[in-house]
Amino acid sequence: MSAWLADESTPCPRTGSGTRSRTGTHHGVDVFTALRDQAGDQSAQVTAAGAAWLAGASAYPRSTLAQWEAHPGSPGVLPCGSAFDVVNVPALFGRRMLEHLWADGPGSGPVATHRGRMLLFAAPGTAQRLPSLLDWEEWGGAPRPGEDQGPEPLREAADREGRMPPLLCHGTGDAVTVPPLACGSAAAGPRWVVAPDTRNPWLPGPDVLLWACVRVTRSTPPGAVRISIFPPADQGANVYDVSRRR
Repeated sequence: MSAWLADESTPCPRTGSGTRSRTGTHHGVDVFTALRDQAGDQSAQVTAAGAAWLAGASAYPRSTLAQWEAHPGSPGVLPCGSAFDVVNVPALFGRRMLEHLWADGPGSGPVATHRGRMLLFAAPGTAQRLPSLLDWEEWGGAPRPGEDQGPEPLREAADREGRMPPLLCHGTGDAVTVPPLACGSAAAGPRWVVAPDTRNPWLPGPDVLLWACVRVTRSTPPGAVRISIFPPADQGANVYDVSRRR
C-alpha cells in the first residue's frame, strides 16, 4: 500500500544537467543520484538509503521507488506497522520531546511535521504498547486514531499547562503522510525535521517515548515560561545535534 499526493512543493533548484518542468516532472535526472550528490546540512534531507528504507514500508518497494523517482516533490502515503509505527503529537509538545531526547536521551529516529502535528517514527509495535504504558503510568490521554480529541483550544491549553496532550499512535492498519523525497520547502505541507538517512535507522521504542512524554510533562509546571532552543515555526530552522544520531 502506497499512494502519492499532488505535487504542491516549490520549484526545485537545477541539479546537474536535469531540469524541472512546470508540471513537476524531472527530466534527465536520477533523483537518487541527486540525493547522494547534494551537499550541505543533511539533517532534513532524505538520502538514497533513507528513501529505500521508506519504500520498504510498502508492499511493493520497487514500484514505490519508481513512483518516488517520477514525483520526488510530492508527499506520499505509507502504511505503518511493518517498517515503523508513528506517534503523532501536537507540535509544541513534540518539540519539547525532541529537546529531551537529544539533550538527555538516546536521540530520535526520523521526525516529520504535518498540519501542526509532529510525527515521530518509532519501532513497530509502539502504537499498541505506548497507550497501555501511559495508562499504567496513570497519564492516559492517548486516543486511538479517529477518536475525538476534544476542542483544539482545550488541547492547546493542556499543552501550555504541562499536562499530557492527546497522542495519536499509528500502527498496523494505519497509514501516514510522509514529506516529499526531495525539494522540501518552508511552505505549508509536510516536511522533514530529521530525515531518514540509512537503510536501518534506529527507532525509539515505547519505553523511550514514554520517558520523553513523562519528562516533558513533569518538567513544565503550570504557567511556566519555557525558553526553547527552537525558533518560531515559520522559520524552518534545523537545530538538532545530528552528530548523535544512531
